[in-house]
Amino acid sequence: MERKNPVFTAFVYVCALLLAAVILAPLAWLFVMSISPAADLAAKPLRWWPQAAEFSRYAQLLSTAENSAGAAFTSSLRNSLEVAGMATLAAIILAVPAGWAVSRTPSVGWSLSMVIATYMLPPVALSVPLYMGLSWLGLLNNVFGLALIYLTILAPFTTWLMKSGFDSIPREIEAAAMIDGAGLLQTWRIITLPLAAPVVATSALFAVLLAWDEFFYALLFTSDQRARTLTVAIADLAGGRVSDYGLIATAGVLAALPPVLIGLVMQRALISGLTSGGVKG
Repeated sequence: MERKNPVFTAFVYVCALLLAAVILAPLAWLFVMSISPAADLAAKPLRWWPQAAEFSRYAQLLSTAENSAGAAFTSSLRNSLEVAGMATLAAIILAVPAGWAVSRTPSVGWSLSMVIATYMLPPVALSVPLYMGLSWLGLLNNVFGLALIYLTILAPFTTWLMKSGFDSIPREIEAAAMIDGAGLLQTWRIITLPLAAPVVATSALFAVLLAWDEFFYALLFTSDQRARTLTVAIADLAGGRVSDYGLIATAGVLAALPPVLIGLVMQRALISGLTSGGVKG
């Protein structure tokens, strides 16, 4: 058994702790702000921990009282869930067969490269044609229309991820199944999709995160609570002359919970999907 150098081991642990601190410190401070009274947030010198924690802002934002900040926030939360869910589902449905086709037919790989090249364009360059298209379809300020826009962002990225995943699955396995009499759909259902499940989960997770965090198009193509998403709702909280920074922090904590929970649940599939194809032989 290889002997580990204690100095190297200590260095690895120190680096891991520093990385964890850099990642978790902003989240911890966001939570502290959310439970700090306004006086503590404006105090000089700054108080790093509130004298008396208060959770009233959470009750305020989760309230469903009509015409309240909570009603607007919960409506935006529901819109974000619907838009991210629809866009992710549609992207995965498109990406699985498209990624497989590009993986198994390298001669058409240029098409995927051309589509991904559109990522080089700034979003504002596409805003006018997308706006005109949604207006013509009557889908402005509509969760389905916003999901359709997000699909144009997610589909190329998830297809590229799925293509990388299918590349790591030997074609000989599929060929052997077809020689044994299995059709294409049977081969997919019995062999290909189960082997690609970690990559599918990884693609879905990244798609959800991209859709959940998108701000520019959500701001541009929505105008009221019928389709406004969380990112726009949080920006609206900071739009007044006097902003309640504790309330903004509370909204940030609540908005971060769904992707964090999804990431924790899908952690194993995420790691497996990211390392898929890393070792061959």
